[in-house]
Amino acid sequence: MIFLSHLISGISLGSIYAIIALGYTMVYGIAKMLNFAHGDVIMVGAYICFFATMSYGWHPIMGVLLSMVVCTLLGIVIDRLAYKPLRQAPALAVLITAIGMSYFLQNSAQLLWTSSPKVFPSVIGNGSVKLFDGALAIPHVTIVTIVVCLVIMSGLVFFVNKTRVGKSMRAVSEDKSAAQLMGINVNSTISMTFAIGSALAAIAGVLLCSAYPTLTPTTGAMPGIKAFTAAVFGGIGSIPGALVGGILLGIVEIFAKAYISTQLSDAIVFAVLIVVLIVKPTGLLGKKISEKV
Repeated sequence: MIFLSHLISGISLGSIYAIIALGYTMVYGIAKMLNFAHGDVIMVGAYICFFATMSYGWHPIMGVLLSMVVCTLLGIVIDRLAYKPLRQAPALAVLITAIGMSYFLQNSAQLLWTSSPKVFPSVIGNGSVKLFDGALAIPHVTIVTIVVCLVIMSGLVFFVNKTRVGKSMRAVSEDKSAAQLMGINVNSTISMTFAIGSALAAIAGVLLCSAYPTLTPTTGAMPGIKAFTAAVFGGIGSIPGALVGGILLGIVEIFAKAYISTQLSDAIVFAVLIVVLIVKPTGLLGKKISEKV
C-alpha cells in the first residue's frame, strides 16, 4: 500500500508539473522561445487566489477564476512589453529578457507582499477517500489535481486540433512567414498562446499550494524549472509530451524522496533527464526536425 500511495502522490505532483509544462511547450512550439518567467506567473496566481479568499472572503472558486483572469492579462502584458519587440532578435537576447522578467516578478512580489511565508489554505479541502478498509487514503486534492490535469489536456488537444484559433497556432508553429501570408495575425496568435499558458499557470499555482501549503515570492521558481525539465523530457513542443514528461518526472521525484534521499531527489530528477536526452535527444514524444542547408 505504501508503494501505491507513493505512486498516486507522484502522479498528482506530475500532473501539476504537466499543467505548468504546457505553458513552456506551447510558447516554444509556436514562438520558438523559452519563457522562463512562466514559473513566476504561477506564484502570482497563487498570491491572487490567497488574498481573494483570505483577505476578502471570496469563495475559493471565485478566487481561482480571478487568479486565472489576472494571470491571463499578465501573460499578455509580458508578451507585449518584453517579448514582442524581440520577435526578430537573436535567441540569446530573448533568453536574457526572459530571465530578467522572472527576477522582476519575484522582486515585485517581495515588495508587494513581503518575503515572509504564507500558509495557503487548500481550496479543495483536507478530506480524503479511504480504500482497502482504510489502508490507503487518497487526499481530495490529489484526486482533483489528477482529474483537472486530464480535463485540461483533453480540452487543449481539442482546442489546438479542432478550433480556428488552434489551427492558426499550428500554422504559426510550422511557418510564421507562410502563416502571415495566409492572413493569420502572428503577434495576436502568440499573445493568445501566452494568455492560455498563463491561465493554466494560475490553476497550477493554486493546485501546487493546496498540496504544499507554503507561499513565498520564490514559490514558482523550482516547480517552473522542473516543469521545463518535464517539457523537455516529454518532447518540448508536444502537448501529450508535456503530460507524459510531467507525470514521469513527478513519479521519479516522489520515489527518489521515499526510497533514496530527500536531499538528492532533485539531482536524481535531472540525472534521469540527462540519461533520456542522451538516448533520445528530442525527448520521449519529440519529433526530429530536419533543416535544409
